[in-house]
Amino acid sequence: MQARDSNGMIMSMDGSMDLASGNMLTYLHFTIGGDILWFQGWVPQGPGAMFGACVGLFILALVDRWIAACRAMMEVHWAKRAQIAYANRLNANANSDKAKTVPPSTLGNVLLMRRAPPFIPAHDIVRGIMHAGQAALSFAFMLAVMTFQLGFIISLVVGLGVGETLFGRYAHAGTTLH
Repeated sequence: MQARDSNGMIMSMDGSMDLASGNMLTYLHFTIGGDILWFQGWVPQGPGAMFGACVGLFILALVDRWIAACRAMMEVHWAKRAQIAYANRLNANANSDKAKTVPPSTLGNVLLMRRAPPFIPAHDIVRGIMHAGQAALSFAFMLAVMTFQLGFIISLVVGLGVGETLFGRYAHAGTTLH
């Protein structure tokens, strides 16, 4: 037989979970101490530790925007290389089959003939790794925001804004260059 409380929950646990030095506050706050940043041991206890955590989050937000800009620029580079590789393959096929009458391959024909870019491991594996890194940062940011610590939230928002200011033109230039 197991002991149960008034809600019917089993009470045989060794006790309540004590999260570091206090309970999580469920409202926006600026209090120092008690907010776990990702791991149970990462609890900024003093003003200096809180400042350091905020600076770290700011820098991570900059890194997130930098990765986004790098991905956008690499997408343009990879698209051009894929078009060139496809055009070279068409030209090689046209030269090997002299009996067939194949119109000369131009970059315009390549763009019209091919809807999806070919799978190129050197491009697509790097793309996947960069996307996984961005997703990991996004989840880490979400967990930091879920502490309701305004210092963390403001650091992330300002860091993302400054990062977009510094690197956004590269990310947006990558989507418009053809």
